[in-house]
Amino acid sequence: MLGQLLHASGIDSIIVERKDRAYVLARIRAGVLEQGTVDLLDSVGVAARLHRESLIHDGLEIAFGGVRHRIDLKAATGKTVTVYGQTEVTRDLVDARDALGLASIFEAEDVSLHDLQTDRPKVRFKRHGVGQEIDCDFIAGCDGFHGVSRASVPATAISIFEREYPFGWLGILADTPPVSDELIYTNHPRGFALCSMRSPTRSRYYLQCTLDDHVENWPDERFWEELKRRLEDEAAARLVTGPSIEKSIAPLRSFVAEPMRFGRLFLAGDAAHIVPPTGAKGLNLAASDVHYLNEALREFYADKSAAALESYSQRALSRIWRAERFSWWMTSVLHRFPGTDAFSQRIQDAELDYLISSRAAVTALAENYVGLPY
Repeated sequence: MLGQLLHASGIDSIIVERKDRAYVLARIRAGVLEQGTVDLLDSVGVAARLHRESLIHDGLEIAFGGVRHRIDLKAATGKTVTVYGQTEVTRDLVDARDALGLASIFEAEDVSLHDLQTDRPKVRFKRHGVGQEIDCDFIAGCDGFHGVSRASVPATAISIFEREYPFGWLGILADTPPVSDELIYTNHPRGFALCSMRSPTRSRYYLQCTLDDHVENWPDERFWEELKRRLEDEAAARLVTGPSIEKSIAPLRSFVAEPMRFGRLFLAGDAAHIVPPTGAKGLNLAASDVHYLNEALREFYADKSAAALESYSQRALSRIWRAERFSWWMTSVLHRFPGTDAFSQRIQDAELDYLISSRAAVTALAENYVGLPY
């Protein structure tokens, strides 16, 4: 995304990717886009297929106590969310970059960053055993939580804020029609469940599971049986099952690294922050990061001003922490935590009751879910 924005601003960039093209284009990821993310894709002309194939959702449903309650996002905010897989977003962006003949290097090995505190930082790597070096003005570390970028910053120059949750999400993808036209978030005594989708014929489902669980423990039949137990009666009766085409377990964590700049290195996306997937914010926070970074780089080259680069971290983190708060809240109110006492459980129940009975609470949820302004 950043590469397309920079190209539109007349700024050259090279993308260095550790994995091969097939892996990048096939990896299953998120699928709920805020309007701001869709607007960014529109701004660089890569949203045509999205508008043809995506699903526009005016609301979502929250289920607890065996009853579903609809949250009308559009009525509360005037905005909607778009369901379109991140895998498809990636494909659209890669196709657009290829069509423009822009430089992308796949299968880069032993990547290392150098001279970050100078005005000519370097990226070194090997490709097919041959060493290469890129001299550049800036490095954008968009390489995820386990990438080299954040690891290249001295530990004394960065602060880490983190919370790990005592459960994970077991997710499957199946070529079956979704159980509902909108997402269903379920709080159940057996654990959280989420009914999502990627298209009218492809569904994505999740179950809360323990951190020591394994995919091998969950044949398809067991997954579908457990999902039915956690859904309210109507949804359970409508559920269409079938063979899974992808299955994985992801731990949940909240993570923020501050600041997001070290010399000429700028962190963006999962390299700087992780949110629990409950609030659908991970992909969308990465999009707002690169929006801010593109604006700052455009100002640097067009106006010879470094002011926006200096404020990049502060601007990005302001939005990040609000999304962290929302994702933490969604996770806290919808999951069953091990060892929860009776008082804490009643507090969670009261929180859910208040949510569906208060216009102010509904509006607050809706404003955050559709995406706070950039």
